[in-house]
Amino acid sequence: MKLTHEIEQMMNQIEEQIAGQHRWMDKLIDRNQWKVIEAFQKHRVSDFHFAGSTGYGYNDRGRETLDLVYADVFKAEAGFVRPHFASGTHTISTALFGVLRPGDKLLFITGKPYDTLHKVIGKPGDDTGSLHEWGIEYDEADLLVDGTVNWAEVEQKLTPNTKVIGIQRSRGYAWRKSFEIEQIGEMIRRVKQIKPDVIVFVDNCYGEFTEEREPTEVGADLVVGSLIKNPGGGLASSGGYIVGRQRYVELAAHRLIAPGIGLDVGAMLGTMRALFQGLYMAPHAVGQALKGSIFAAAMFERLGYDTNPGWRESRSDIIQAIRFDHEHQLIDFVQGIQQASAVDAHVVPVPWDMPGYEHPVIMAAGTFMQGGSLELSADAPIRKPYIAYMQGGLTYSHAKFGVLKALEKMGTNIFCQ
Repeated sequence: MKLTHEIEQMMNQIEEQIAGQHRWMDKLIDRNQWKVIEAFQKHRVSDFHFAGSTGYGYNDRGRETLDLVYADVFKAEAGFVRPHFASGTHTISTALFGVLRPGDKLLFITGKPYDTLHKVIGKPGDDTGSLHEWGIEYDEADLLVDGTVNWAEVEQKLTPNTKVIGIQRSRGYAWRKSFEIEQIGEMIRRVKQIKPDVIVFVDNCYGEFTEEREPTEVGADLVVGSLIKNPGGGLASSGGYIVGRQRYVELAAHRLIAPGIGLDVGAMLGTMRALFQGLYMAPHAVGQALKGSIFAAAMFERLGYDTNPGWRESRSDIIQAIRFDHEHQLIDFVQGIQQASAVDAHVVPVPWDMPGYEHPVIMAAGTFMQGGSLELSADAPIRKPYIAYMQGGLTYSHAKFGVLKALEKMGTNIFCQ
């Protein structure tokens, strides 16, 4: 890429503009890094924990210690961390099937959940083993126009058989800010006032280490996420985690493995070093991604585009949404992010009917780990309004490079000589 004097000047101006936000991110990185290291020290992590196991995986001290470290980092009663989870959706599905039974009700209070969860929830006529097919009722309360919880609708839809309240921390494919920990804490307080015995479940994907606290620290009973997103630090090649109250974590473990042996078996197959080291790296990598998102927001705002969140606003996930006027701008942006990749930069992503999604989706995914969302990537459903969702960047330099390549691909006039 050839950078003109004008582009260099604009980059310098943007970085001066966002310097205060970046300094705050450095402090966040410090606090979360120290928290993780102290959890490692508390549980006396040593190199023999990285050995892994085979077969049944009995008495795998590394696996058991990793569960304890995660529980400590998230201030939870128990943790369950396994490479056997195929995705965040798989982890969410496992947790929900673990605690829900026929006749129970699941109520999401943050609107419609992310597209890939729709098939897990199911609808009449499904024959794939969805929650609906197993006799589990589902409902959702739409958010208000300002993106806050519609408490009148929640109270109306929260019935005696409501066993689980669902909260999606991240925005999904919606034009709203992700929910901050303080907001999640207030949601939990209010639903527990209405129904004290309800289980509060939080989809924490994209949110880990973007704040100093996690949802389990404000009362969430069950929190899940994907290791190829934030907590894997760019090193975990697969997997997910479930943390929360001991009983609910155990039920999820029994669902993944088998009743009665969920926490006690499961060979880790050489993944232990990456899982430990990925968690160690996660606070720094997440901070780099957040810095890149702030840069992207500031740059696109300077050029007249709508962004969410804005560069000045607080953040509770690693996703930066940018709204375009035309479909071709959206596609050019995603293809430009791909061109900035170290892996598969020569590949041209195009919209396609991706399994689990309701509209054609275009994804830039030039990553070392397939689907690794903490690495620089972008995706968008091809539908109005034309919104691209950029996330990740293991280094700030890469995220910045991605923004410039996207603008170049879009034919932005700042690249005119």
